[in-house]
Amino acid sequence: MSVLQMGGGPVESRDQLVAYLESGSKPASRWRIGTEHEKFGYRLKDFAPVPYEGAGGIKAMLEGMTRFGWQPVIEGEALIGLSNEDGAGISLEPGGQFELSGAPVANLHETCFEVNNHLDQVRQVASQLGIGFIGMGFAPTWRRDEIPIMPKGRYQIMRRYMQLKGQLGLDMMFRTCTVQVNLDFASEADMTMKFRAALALQPVATALFANSPFTEGRANGFQTYRRHIWTDTDPDRTGTIPFVFESGFGFERYVDYALDVPMYFVYRDGRYLDVAGQSFRDFLAGRLPGFEGQVPTMDDWANHLTTLFPEVRIKKFMEMRGADAGPWHKLCALPALWVGLLYDQTALEEAYDLVRDWTLEERESLAANVARMGLKTPFRGGTLQDIAKRMVAIAAQGLGRRAALDYVGADESHFVTTLRQVAESGRSQSDLILELYQGAWGGDINRLFREFSY
Repeated sequence: MSVLQMGGGPVESRDQLVAYLESGSKPASRWRIGTEHEKFGYRLKDFAPVPYEGAGGIKAMLEGMTRFGWQPVIEGEALIGLSNEDGAGISLEPGGQFELSGAPVANLHETCFEVNNHLDQVRQVASQLGIGFIGMGFAPTWRRDEIPIMPKGRYQIMRRYMQLKGQLGLDMMFRTCTVQVNLDFASEADMTMKFRAALALQPVATALFANSPFTEGRANGFQTYRRHIWTDTDPDRTGTIPFVFESGFGFERYVDYALDVPMYFVYRDGRYLDVAGQSFRDFLAGRLPGFEGQVPTMDDWANHLTTLFPEVRIKKFMEMRGADAGPWHKLCALPALWVGLLYDQTALEEAYDLVRDWTLEERESLAANVARMGLKTPFRGGTLQDIAKRMVAIAAQGLGRRAALDYVGADESHFVTTLRQVAESGRSQSDLILELYQGAWGGDINRLFREFSY
């Protein structure tokens, strides 16, 4: 969620940065689930991207959502998002991708209710504005130069800097969408175990949710082009961060990693100030150029942490970041997969045992090949599909043991049914829509919008 973070007052030592992360630790009884998902808006009349301004624009979409009790979030004079009293938010990604950042809730029934309610509200407002929304990992038909730019200060800084670091950073900003889940940890040891299991298994989740096989209206040869984008975005803040698997990993090691990731901005007096490429270590030492003699605040640290982009990220909670956005029925499956794996101790231990002996070379190979090959990615004499079957089974069992029941007495395990079908068949959402595109649709890419929109 690309919104301003609040962390606290002045930072005088590295130890405070470590303590900030560690303060997120909480007992299992207080663990919550926060689901985020992005989606592309398009004009119903011609399937073109939605501009910010105008009667049928993103700003009008945000204004229309206020009828449901959402409160405006303003930057300068621009409406850039919404919030509500439950702790949920709606924000805009750089190209107008419309994101729900869900409130922290206790179980998957609640998070799925929230997703369904949100999409119903979106559909009510959008239909009156001539707008549709679709969930995919990469914009299937639009060129980068067709996509509008949202009026958010941090994105102006990122646009300039991204072009210095990789060939595909602007595509990441303007043409990708994801679904992710934010989860809690009990302690440093619990965080470490979850981080290692989740980071190793992230390529499997990527394959299960693969849904970006088109670029500018044509098949691109990838299961998930969104994942490919991240391989050439910015090497300083992406990648498999292998130090997570080294002995002694914990909050301190992650802080050192974060300190070495170049900054984007400093926020002062309502403005984002460009310090892209500068060192947070220098900021901590009072020698950041332009800010000599000043030290960062915890707000600065909290915001800096949002500019790190590994497949698993920690702040005061953990974020699972490896999946393409997708159809309505898969938005609840992503949090279900990770809750089942990480919120039941038996499942966590089984997931950790599954990846414990994977080598650095094997993890790097999966990360390098999954974008193009998906579940067919080779692994130890088989394919990633074999791991996916086991991973989904462990998650389903973990969800069953959680015994979080809905009003008719059903537990949470049914939320991974769609993933079980993908794992067993070896056919992703990308495979499904490619088959339709090459067959029944007769190469008409616009059928994608008509048949798979929310």
